[in-house]
Parts: sequence; C-alpha cells; structure tokens
Amino acid sequence: MSLDKKEHIIDVAIELFAEKGFEGTSIRELAAKADVNLAMVNYYFGSKDKLFEAMVEYKVSFMRGKIEELEKDKSLSELEKMDKIVEGYVERFLSHPEFHKVLQQEMLVSPREEMHKRVMGIFKQNTENITHIIERGIRKKVFKKVDPQLTFATLIGTINQVLMSKSLCNILTGKDEKFNPYTDEHFKKRIINHLKQILHDHLLLH
Repeated sequence: MSLDKKEHIIDVAIELFAEKGFEGTSIRELAAKADVNLAMVNYYFGSKDKLFEAMVEYKVSFMRGKIEELEKDKSLSELEKMDKIVEGYVERFLSHPEFHKVLQQEMLVSPREEMHKRVMGIFKQNTENITHIIERGIRKKVFKKVDPQLTFATLIGTINQVLMSKSLCNILTGKDEKFNPYTDEHFKKRIINHLKQILHDHLLLH
C-alpha cells in the first residue's frame, strides 16, 4: 500500500469517527467508504485500535518535526520559539478540527486504557521538547520558575476548549450557527494573540 493510500484511509477514518464515533464505525464501513479491500485495511493496520494509533501518529508527527527544528534553532530566543509553537498549534488544530474532535471524544469517554497509554506515548516527545525549551529559558533566567509541563497543558487545554464546541466559538465571536470559526482568520489570530499574551505574562521575568 502506498503512503498516499494509507493517508487516504486515515483521512476517511477521521471523517467517519467524527461523524459516528469510534465505536459506531466498523472497519468494513471504513473500507467501503475509502474504496479499498477490507483485508487490506486489516493487513496494514491490524485492528481499529491500531488504526486509531496510526491516525494519531500521522497527525502528531508534523508538529513533532516542527518543534524539533525549533528546539535546535540557535537563532531564536526561547520566547520566540514559544511564540512559534503557539502559532503552529493553533494553525494545526484549527485546520483539522475533526481530528481533534475525534481525539477528545475517544480519550475522554472510552474505557480502552491500554490504547490510551500508547496514544499518550505518541504525544510524549512533543511535550518533552516543549518542556526543554521552557526549562532552558528558566536556566537562562529569562523565564520565571514555572511548571513547564503544566504550562504546556495550559496551552493545549485552551486550544482544545475552543475546539470542543463550535457553538461556544460562535458565542465568543458573536456570530450565528452558520458561521465557521475554524476557517476565520480573524478568530485564529485572536486565539494566537491571546495565548501569546498569557504565555508572555506567565513566563517572562519583569
């Protein structure tokens, strides 16, 4: 199976999981909608749980590469790196709201503990790399002695909360239900600026 075909199956899985939920979607239904053989899906992914993990890895790996590049970039300050991380996460999350809706639904309500542990392991490297950037800023006495892990959780938690409900976003923007906040550049910039302001106040020594 080509990489493009794998990506196609994952994209279809995200669409179906967002519409019907993880439990409500069968591999047979997924294969039919993706226009591939059922045996092919089973061969390459093994199970629906493994498909879910592959879906997470596929989406998370992009930001992992960006964060690793930032961590190694000596031309940027730690604050500039955090600003770029904010921009990257907001852009990425709002460009793929269905994926994050699926992820939140599965991780919050599903009892599949072992799969959740493996999924969180996929996110671990991103968390550690961002933690290293914050810790470096603390050592340089540019940042306050904050909790690096909870600082990252604050960033991700705010974006997740926005993505949890389109109706909430429309209240925040004063728009009606026909409005799509996730494609609105003004709303995106508003989130980015808000998060940067929070992080600057939280991190910087005054």
